[in-house]
Amino acid sequence: MKIEKKGIAIVLIIIIGWLTVNNPWTNSYVTTLKTIDVPVDGKNELIQRIEKEAKAFYIAPKDAVVDSVWKATAGYNGLKVDIEGSYKKMKKEGKYQKDLLIFEQISPKVHLSDLPAAPIYRGNPDKPMVSFLINVAWGNEHLPKILSALKKHQVFATFFLEGRWVKENPDLAKMIVDAGHEVGNHSYSHPNMKNLSSAEIQRELTKTNEIIESTIGKRVKWFAPPSGSFGEEVVDIAASMHMKTILWSVDTIDWQKPSVNVMIERVVKKVHPGAMILMHPTQPTADAMEQLIIEIKKKNLRIGTVTQLLKEDRIILPQGNNPTNSGET
Repeated sequence: MKIEKKGIAIVLIIIIGWLTVNNPWTNSYVTTLKTIDVPVDGKNELIQRIEKEAKAFYIAPKDAVVDSVWKATAGYNGLKVDIEGSYKKMKKEGKYQKDLLIFEQISPKVHLSDLPAAPIYRGNPDKPMVSFLINVAWGNEHLPKILSALKKHQVFATFFLEGRWVKENPDLAKMIVDAGHEVGNHSYSHPNMKNLSSAEIQRELTKTNEIIESTIGKRVKWFAPPSGSFGEEVVDIAASMHMKTILWSVDTIDWQKPSVNVMIERVVKKVHPGAMILMHPTQPTADAMEQLIIEIKKKNLRIGTVTQLLKEDRIILPQGNNPTNSGET
């Protein structure tokens, strides 16, 4: 009797085993398992490969600093691979593909706005961009040609306008803004700011801001002292009015009326990433502007306003070794 029960139990076990293996639901479950990435030490092989390759693309952000020579210097975003985003793009093919990497920018911890009041002579030296600073207190006859060259090459500059000039030439001031350019404060009457009293400094800056805002509806956040003359008090008062003081790192010396070739050579020889290039509406600048833009772009440098130059957004140049599918400015 015991032998018979044992035999029946064996038969039942065999039947249950057969049913389990041949159950259609079981077959479906096994098939599903085959399509799932099998983790290796908690991560699948594709993610591990992306993480490994990502190390080569990492660029640390640069904090804004007050440099001993160049004074206030803007920060610059770093760069890293978005692991999860890159994995989602690659998992359909199931293999690592460099051109499918997704990048994200890393913000620095210290920003330009965190720094104490200090003049700014250049942008971040790692940023492949320069800015044209065009100080306007005279030279009306040359502005149309300068604006035409900028428009042709889709370049935007920062025009620092004297308040008195804006009052006398509202249509030209509006023309500059309507063309998409940025405007800044260049004092009201073009004095030597270093020799002024606190009240006089305040008056020069306030009158200019008021006339610019009433004429073209733009609030000013940059101040360029006439002839680059300033003292600590000038910088502090401008900062109290929510303006940063802008100087330059490359001077065209266009007021000396150099030949076009001399001026272009002077700029191209000294231009650098982050450069602020000083110019005025002179005949040499009007004649040289187009070629100057071409030569600067040949150096893989973009040209933008002071605001664009001092932003922390990282620029990705297609010609460079940087990845090209991350956010560009």
